[in-house]
Amino acid sequence: MAMSAPLLDVKDLTVRFTGNRGKVLTAVDGLSFSINPGECVGIVGESGSGKSQTFLNLLGLRAENAHVAGSAKFEGEELIGASPEVMRKLRGNRISMIFQDSITGLTPHLKIGRQLDEVLMEHQGLSREKARAEVLEMLETVQIPEARRRLDMYPHELSGGMRQRVMIAQALLCKPKVLIADEPTTALDVTVQARILHLLRKLKQHTQMAIFMITHDLGVVAGLCDRVIVMYAGRAVETGTVDDIFYRPQHPYTKALLKSIPRLDMDPSERLLAIPGNPPSLANIPAGCAFAPRCEAAMPQCAAERPLLTPRSSDIHRAACHLKMGQP
Repeated sequence: MAMSAPLLDVKDLTVRFTGNRGKVLTAVDGLSFSINPGECVGIVGESGSGKSQTFLNLLGLRAENAHVAGSAKFEGEELIGASPEVMRKLRGNRISMIFQDSITGLTPHLKIGRQLDEVLMEHQGLSREKARAEVLEMLETVQIPEARRRLDMYPHELSGGMRQRVMIAQALLCKPKVLIADEPTTALDVTVQARILHLLRKLKQHTQMAIFMITHDLGVVAGLCDRVIVMYAGRAVETGTVDDIFYRPQHPYTKALLKSIPRLDMDPSERLLAIPGNPPSLANIPAGCAFAPRCEAAMPQCAAERPLLTPRSSDIHRAACHLKMGQP
C-alpha cells in the first residue's frame, strides 16, 4: 500500500538575520522534517536553538531583516515565498500556533470575546451569534471558569495561566490540520496542564490534527509525542521515535539533556548534570559539530567536519555525530 504524502514537508530550511554592520546570524541551518496527520512531533533543545524561529518563519511571521531559504510544502502548497494574502488565509485556519508569550499573543486593547469571535467570523464565515456560541464552548473545554464573564474582559485583567488558556482556545477554534504549540503549558499549574495535554491527545486521536510540540519539558514529550527532533544551534542533531530518544539516545547532546532532568527513581545522592559551557554565537557557528566545544567525547574530526544525520537503530532514528553506535 502506498504511503500518503506528509501533511507538512520541510526541506533544507535556513533562516538568517542580517545584523548591525552586515553581520549575519544563522538561526536555522539546513533543517528538514515532516509530519503526518494525527502525529505529534516534539521539538526540543536549549533556548536559542532555533525551535521557535523555525515555525515563525514557516508561517511568514518573519522580521524585516530575516532571509529564508528552502522549501516548506503544506498539502503540496509551497509556503516559502507565498504571498501575505495566502499566508493570512492559512494562519489560524488550517495551521494555528499557540505562542509562548501570553501578553504579546493577545491584542491588549480588544476584549477577549471580540478577539475570539473574529477568528471564526473571518475564517469560517460565521455570524457573530454562532461564533460566540462556539467560543463559549471552547473556553469551557480549556477550563476557563465563568467563561461568559471573561468574554467582556481585556487580556490584562486575566491571570497569566488564564491568558494562556485563551490562546489555546483561539488556536483550536477553527479545528486546524496542524497545530504548532510553543511551550503551551508553561504558565499553567500541573492540574490544568494535565487537562490541556489530555485535550491535545484527544484531538490528535479523533480529528487527526497534527501537532508540533515545542518545549523544554521532556516529560511533556514523553507523554504526548510520537517522534522527537533534538535541535542545537539551528540544526537537528538527533531525530527518532520517543523510545529511540529516551532509551537509545545516540548524540552526546541528547544524552546530556536527559541526564539534566530529575527522575523519580534517581538516587538522592546523584547530582543532576549541568552541560558545561554555552551554546555558540549564531554569528560564529563552528564549521564542524556545533556541540563539540561542550562535548566530553569530542575528537579532532568533530571540530573540522560537520557530521550528517545518519541512520542509527533504524532509518527513523538518526544522529549527527561522528561517534559510532555503542561508543560512550
